[in-house]
Amino acid sequence: MSYIVASLPPVKCFVKKEFLYNFTKGHGELEPAIWVSLKALRGQVFRIESLLPNYGALYDKLPIHAYVWHEDYSGTLSIDTLQLWDCMGYRFTIVEKIALRNLSVKFLGKDKQWHFGRYMFTVDFCADEMSLDTGFTEQAEEHKSFNWIMLDNGQFACQPNNRCLWYDQSLVPSETKFPDFQAAQQSWSVDGSRKWAAGADWFYSIDERPE
Repeated sequence: MSYIVASLPPVKCFVKKEFLYNFTKGHGELEPAIWVSLKALRGQVFRIESLLPNYGALYDKLPIHAYVWHEDYSGTLSIDTLQLWDCMGYRFTIVEKIALRNLSVKFLGKDKQWHFGRYMFTVDFCADEMSLDTGFTEQAEEHKSFNWIMLDNGQFACQPNNRCLWYDQSLVPSETKFPDFQAAQQSWSVDGSRKWAAGADWFYSIDERPE
């Protein structure tokens, strides 16, 4: 579990050069970059740190829409389409879901259009175990995970599970149903119940408490 910053896979890509000059110049130019780390601050978008090999320099705190993964990109999606939600906290995990490795995926954007790409990794949040949980990272109905996607249009996106549909040529049929599920709204626990008590023996028999 990382606090504020964590290492990223070394994704080779390009940064839009105007982001390196606070939009005073460099428009329409690209600079080769390699992702180094990810920063998460509650209530803000993810910030990416990258190595700029031509300069031997690290450049920090750029948003996801500052980057493209190939020079002939066509994507012009806005940042609030590419990243649907702000970061939920300061403690997070970056994990590659192996079952999704290299799978094609599409997500439904704010523009009500489907956008296609390929899965990269997932960022998920939790509360700080040493502090009061003042956010929604552990509430089932509000929690979001962020699946990072390399889009066909050359951009990157990060989207929650309930905006994504996945393609697996072995497991997913050519014609699928549209998911009409409701978001999970309950948290479950089997500990702390007043009904049961564990015995003192090594195999701790479970006994029902008298009412």
